[in-house]
Amino acid sequence: MDGPQPRMFGYAGCGTCRKARVWLLEHGVEFKEVPIRETPPSAAELGRVLAANAGNRRAILNTSGGDYRAAGMKEQIAALSEAQFLHLLAQRGNLIKRPIFLSENTLLVGFNLPEWQRALGSNT
Repeated sequence: MDGPQPRMFGYAGCGTCRKARVWLLEHGVEFKEVPIRETPPSAAELGRVLAANAGNRRAILNTSGGDYRAAGMKEQIAALSEAQFLHLLAQRGNLIKRPIFLSENTLLVGFNLPEWQRALGSNT
């Protein structure tokens, strides 16, 4: 395989992450599982994900998480520069929507089955 091994950032307690993991295994997609809380994507990786989502910050935020609500992030996010926003997420994996699948050519946020099928080449 050329390039770095694809990675799926997820959380063991997340049902959506478990579904994504099972789907990847069932479809023979090679990947390394990375715990998003302990080892979040880097600011540079998150920048790629943000760009792939047309700069939509909410698309990569875990807005339903307790950390997001407890920290009053809704009010803070708009005031942060893009660099500050990405640095914050790279430090606090709980604020990132999951799972995230990253490979050299693929960036997926959340487990949307049709998107994953299109991106990873499976119709099942």
